[in-house]
Amino acid sequence: MTEQSAEENLPTPDRLLHSGGDRPIDPEDLVRLSGREPTPERVARARKLLEEEGAAAVERLLP
Repeated sequence: MTEQSAEENLPTPDRLLHSGGDRPIDPEDLVRLSGREPTPERVARARKLLEEEGAAAVERLLP
């Protein structure tokens, strides 16, 4: 297993997550909410999803 793939299997540290209440959610945040590390492709998909669905995109990932 490569070092990068080992890191992808770890949960996102709490210090990198926030509820979005203190600022608007950005595409990188949405990727992290899904439990994945941001890559350019994932961030681009998240940006499109936020544009199309707005806050509903976040609501699907947060309890």
